[in-house]
Amino acid sequence: MSRLSFPRSPFLRWGLLAVIQLGLIAVPLAERLDVQMTGETVPLAVAPVDPRDLLRGDYVVINLAISEISKDVPGAAGVTPGEQVYVGLADHGKNPATPVSVTRARAEAGDLAIAGKVVSVRRDHIRVDYGIDAFFLPEGDGKDIENQPRGRMTLEVALAKDGRSLPVTLEAGDKTYRSDALF
Repeated sequence: MSRLSFPRSPFLRWGLLAVIQLGLIAVPLAERLDVQMTGETVPLAVAPVDPRDLLRGDYVVINLAISEISKDVPGAAGVTPGEQVYVGLADHGKNPATPVSVTRARAEAGDLAIAGKVVSVRRDHIRVDYGIDAFFLPEGDGKDIENQPRGRMTLEVALAKDGRSLPVTLEAGDKTYRSDALF
């Protein structure tokens, strides 16, 4: 019976360990870079809430308007909580995109779609979580965001072909903030 042999040199062992750790760090970064580089940018409407983070500064909790989808949208009535879905979006140029379909398969969602998970199903709407829950701002800018009237904020999101999303910019009134999630 043969035994699995491990490199005898301590330098090779530490080198192998370092390569594995770097690989574990690089995978999520490469995924973000892929969405940023290949994704199509789409504006989405946001309803802001302004908390603070002691380590990263001010941030806006993202409450996307497309998180709550009417059951009148094709496909929305047949989903269950916990299900992975793709929400097909209608691009309206500078105006926020709107949901036009909800599907279980990316190919059926159309050219522009965002991946999400159904959180709840109500009588007249479903709630979908897209994994975009916060947008970090430079220190001190949180108060400006907090005072913005509803409907004056738009989050620009990069959408990859497979439905993954990444926040790019937040437009609040006449100010534009670039995401720190980008490279």
